[in-house]
Amino acid sequence: METIVGIDVSKDRLDVAVLPQGEAFAVDNDDAGIGELTGRLKAIGADAIALEATGGFETQAVAGLSSAGLTVLVVNPAQVRAYANAIGRKAKTDPIDAAVIAAFVLATKPEIRPLRDAETQALSELVARRRQIVQMIVAEENRLRMVLARQAQKSIKRLLAALRRELDSLDADLDDHIRKSPIWRVRETLRISVPGVGPTTARTLMAELPELGSLDRRQIASLAGLAPWTRQSGKWKGKSFIGGGRGKVRAVLFMAASRHNPGLKAFRDRLVAAGKPKIVALVATMRKLLTILNAIIRDAKPWQSA
Repeated sequence: METIVGIDVSKDRLDVAVLPQGEAFAVDNDDAGIGELTGRLKAIGADAIALEATGGFETQAVAGLSSAGLTVLVVNPAQVRAYANAIGRKAKTDPIDAAVIAAFVLATKPEIRPLRDAETQALSELVARRRQIVQMIVAEENRLRMVLARQAQKSIKRLLAALRRELDSLDADLDDHIRKSPIWRVRETLRISVPGVGPTTARTLMAELPELGSLDRRQIASLAGLAPWTRQSGKWKGKSFIGGGRGKVRAVLFMAASRHNPGLKAFRDRLVAAGKPKIVALVATMRKLLTILNAIIRDAKPWQSA
């Protein structure tokens, strides 16, 4: 029988539950605690170790356990909570949460995918930081249009100048990061061969969707959260929705699918002419763009206009 470990992560502590043995213990969320945890989990022969995505507190544990050769999964907290509600587990403490995470993995048997390596993680953090800087620039530009006092305008302009210098610096860092890997250079070139896909979109996909090119079109659409959910019961059929998946990937695909690409525009226009709502047509275009990019990376062949 498989040994599954659930870990509830907090800033200072890792609560651990081992199923089916029922063992439970806690260690500190630091290098010493993670070292102790690694030794104990190797000794019991853990088949899979699951942690919830907690906004960064899990990163050190995931890195330490996976680098020791253990199989680590990062699971969606919303799915775990829905599972807890489904089995009637209303009580919520850290040890209970750890046991629920382990039980969730035992019951659902999620597909185990390789975690991002250190280089891909670093690229993801650079891309995320660039996105934050861009958001700050947009916010300051909006404030500049609203303020009337000259002193306030000067302050905003000074900050905008600093933010734009930082954006240029981050773009240079991203260029250096991409140039380190010949494979990444090739894959970036393949991605930006598609009209409407620029360096920012290409790099976000490289950081946030490293599985691109290794899965089929249905799997990659599901991973990105672009596979529609069917809602049907008996003769009743409701509208389908998309959701879940990787929001950062959907955000850049939304922008790319909205830009000028004659082939994608013709596809979107045909859907609208057939009576599809514009947002439905745009989501379908995003899914088609993702399918195209998946095939381009898989076959290592750049975009070719029909």
